[in-house]
Amino acid sequence: MPDKPGALHRAAEIITRYEGNINRIQYDRRIDRNTVFFEVTAASRAYRKILEELERIGYLQTSLQPVAFLKFNVYLPNCPGALFDFLNHTTSSGANITFLDFDDQGQHPERLVVSLNIEDASLIDALLNRLKSKYRLEIVEYDTTGEKLDDTVFYLRLAQKLRNYVGNAEDAFLMKFLHDINHIAQELSNLRKDPVEVFENILKVGETLSRTSGEGFYADVQRVRIKDGIELFCFQLPCGGNIYLFDTPDERVMIDTGYGIYQPDVVNALQHYGLGDLSLLKRIYITHADADHCGAAGYFAAPSYLNKETLKITRETSRAYGSSNQGCILEEIYTKMINLFSRFTPPSNVILFPEIPVQAEEVEKRGAFPLIARFRIGDLEFEALQGLGGHMHGEIFYLCPEEGLIFPQDAVINFRSLSQERTEYNILADYLMTSVNVDSTLAREERNALMSLILELESELSKKGKKCLICCGHGSVSELEGGKLVEHSGSERYLARKTP
Repeated sequence: MPDKPGALHRAAEIITRYEGNINRIQYDRRIDRNTVFFEVTAASRAYRKILEELERIGYLQTSLQPVAFLKFNVYLPNCPGALFDFLNHTTSSGANITFLDFDDQGQHPERLVVSLNIEDASLIDALLNRLKSKYRLEIVEYDTTGEKLDDTVFYLRLAQKLRNYVGNAEDAFLMKFLHDINHIAQELSNLRKDPVEVFENILKVGETLSRTSGEGFYADVQRVRIKDGIELFCFQLPCGGNIYLFDTPDERVMIDTGYGIYQPDVVNALQHYGLGDLSLLKRIYITHADADHCGAAGYFAAPSYLNKETLKITRETSRAYGSSNQGCILEEIYTKMINLFSRFTPPSNVILFPEIPVQAEEVEKRGAFPLIARFRIGDLEFEALQGLGGHMHGEIFYLCPEEGLIFPQDAVINFRSLSQERTEYNILADYLMTSVNVDSTLAREERNALMSLILELESELSKKGKKCLICCGHGSVSELEGGKLVEHSGSERYLARKTP
């Protein structure tokens, strides 16, 4: 909308005239003085009329064409009307002047420094050809990536950057995504967070995932011999959750899959460690529905074991589904965003764990957690334990009591084992949702219950001279020493091979 008095009032009048209800409006001149987000409910015919009138007066944005930035020096003749004639050319090209510098007392009195934003980049050549026919020109800078644009076109610049992480999305999709992102900024601004910082952190999520995939991929790998013939691999990916892989004589079994964007890189890493034959990957066990734990499961042929609640969340629009925080807009929009940036591909070949009957009087438990299933990996017997729903509704922990292996997913993490880059990435999610746990009170209870269970296991294992191995959702495989998590064994760095 034009940056002038009455513009907002005029738009609201059109919406009101057709009995439209404005559910949400967001305008922050500090971010973008020409962009206003309206969320409107109206009858279908009235809604079309609202759009037609807004478009007729030039208020409705229907596309997000890439905007080019052009900076050049033009040498004008020293005569009356010279600047006016020059501006005729820039105006006719639809360019928006963002900077002019003309100093007739300086070293170059005839030189005018000009910066332009041009929404239709195809017009640039025509403009330059017209100008070159009349003036001496020096091109200083030309950019179509959005990096050099100023904040007069903030949302167009943001859209250009987002295209790097969401691929060739249609304008309608990208505009809806911008609306969602703006809603996050509005909600966090109400919590006194800087909206520009919010946008920067959103872009950091996409940039980090993009930069650390492909040739930028790496993993920190721990190899733990569990017993004769059974080895456990822990792959700490650049961002997000760990992947665990059991290598046994007859099969391989995976616990969690990491982000979808890393799946080709993970397959290369598996090949590097002699685990590349995916026909031997017979089963995948999912801990919970976050994209960094099950987002690559759909790329693998092996069936994924999970419970009904986890399956439903992978089909919903919010990771907070089923929790006390279900209606939180931050959770919903973050879910859409991270699923998009990380190429979320949840399991399609699914085997559900049995449900606990609602009226069941006696449910077998391990500590505070209902035992919902038993299964074997090699000759190791595992229990699937239903979590309390602190980190996420539907979460499952996996436990091998005999060997003291426990997979507590994100309920127990050795934060000190995280690299600086992983820590910084994890902080982004906490910032954008205010908490990575859908129920912080339950999350504390859950962690305490898990630590009690680990201490109980430790007591039994110490009789055999063994330690409990805590296979955290993030960070290293760890064990308890003096009540603190310490890394069980060293890791080695796997680096993606560069393309020749």
